Amino acid sequence: QVQLVESGGGLVQPGGSLRLSCAASGIIASIHAMGWYRQAPGKHQRELVATITSGGVTRYADSVKGRFTISRSNAKNTVYLQMNSLEPEDTAVYYCNADGITYWSGTYDRGGWGQGTQVTVSS
Repeated sequence: QVQLVESGGGLVQPGGSLRLSCAASGIIASIHAMGWYRQAPGKHQRELVATITSGGVTRYADSVKGRFTISRSNAKNTVYLQMNSLEPEDTAVYYCNADGITYWSGTYDRGGWGQGTQVTVSS
């Protein structure tokens, strides 16, 4: 099973910025898509924030367009989320996701989730 290690969460004031990172460990040949989802306080379901394919095709939630930027390093099997102009409504646990993992051994893994990192936007 893929191991996803997240970093970069924390407390930030409204209007501030944070950069999240998520690295997938293992002898990985490729990951079709990586992305970020979040679960806000009081919500029982994770919502899509942004995803990016190995070819660089991106998808964003309407609520974060123009403020967040997703990117990845295929060589490092790492996905990033640059979050600017943060708002209190962005407060949530952010989860990293990897989908469609091929290992050098030939093994295929549908994907997995990180444990989540807390992002709190408050003055």
